[in-house]
Amino acid sequence: MTINSSSSVTEKRISKMYLNEVYFWTASIVGWKHLLKPDKYKELIISSLTNLILRRKIKVYGFVIMPNHVHLVWEMLDMNGKELPNTSFMKWTAHQLQADLRINHPLVLERFSVEKKIDVINFGREIL
Repeated sequence: MTINSSSSVTEKRISKMYLNEVYFWTASIVGWKHLLKPDKYKELIISSLTNLILRRKIKVYGFVIMPNHVHLVWEMLDMNGKELPNTSFMKWTAHQLQADLRINHPLVLERFSVEKKIDVINFGREIL
């Protein structure tokens, strides 16, 4: 933790997650666009989490899905192949969102173009 010149406290963001640690974690939509407003996208997120829970890869202690971001309090229990479950969650969810947008809302998808790359979700996390 550091104190900057305006006397406010700032904490260094943790960029790596570890198994068997509980994290408060946030995933946000690029540009804070309200992509998650439709129920079908909320259901997609819940489905992805449920799959990882049933496969005993994660434990979710709480979550909230807002129109432009998701908050989770969760724990990674086991690797999902060669990657941590949070990485699998992000990849799968972003891919599914992009696939749906490509088919059903191609003009909306164009709004997520970042330097010739489509990037729907940014994420950050903090350890508890």
